[in-house]
Amino acid sequence: MTQTTSQQQPVQFLEDRFACAQACTECARACALRASLVDPDGTEEQELLRRKGIMCAEVCDATCRVLAEENQLDESALRVQLEWTRTVSLECAHAFDRHPDAEDAAQACRDCARACTDFMATLG
Repeated sequence: MTQTTSQQQPVQFLEDRFACAQACTECARACALRASLVDPDGTEEQELLRRKGIMCAEVCDATCRVLAEENQLDESALRVQLEWTRTVSLECAHAFDRHPDAEDAAQACRDCARACTDFMATLG
C-alpha cells in the first residue's frame, strides 16, 4: 500500500521540522563552544567572532524551542524565525571560515541554514 501525496505531506512536514530543530541544536552547541574558546581580551576580529558565535547560538536555541512547541504556530511568524536563523547561521559560518580550527562550527552553521531552508519549503 502506498501513501497518497496528502498523507505524505504531514509526514514530510514533521520530519523536516524535527531535522531543522536538531540542526539548530547542533549549531547552537557548536557556536557556543567555539565562542567559549575565543579569548575575550583578544583582537577586535576575535571579539567579532565571539559575538557572532554567541548570537548564532542564541538564535538557534530560540528557533529550536519554537519548533519544539506543540501548539499551532502562525506560519508567517515561523517563516520569519526560520529566515532569521538561516541568515544568522550563514553569517556565522562566514565568520568561522576566516579562522583556523573552526571548520566544524562553520559546517554546523551551514547544516542549520540548509535545514531551515528545507523546512521552509514544506510550509504552504
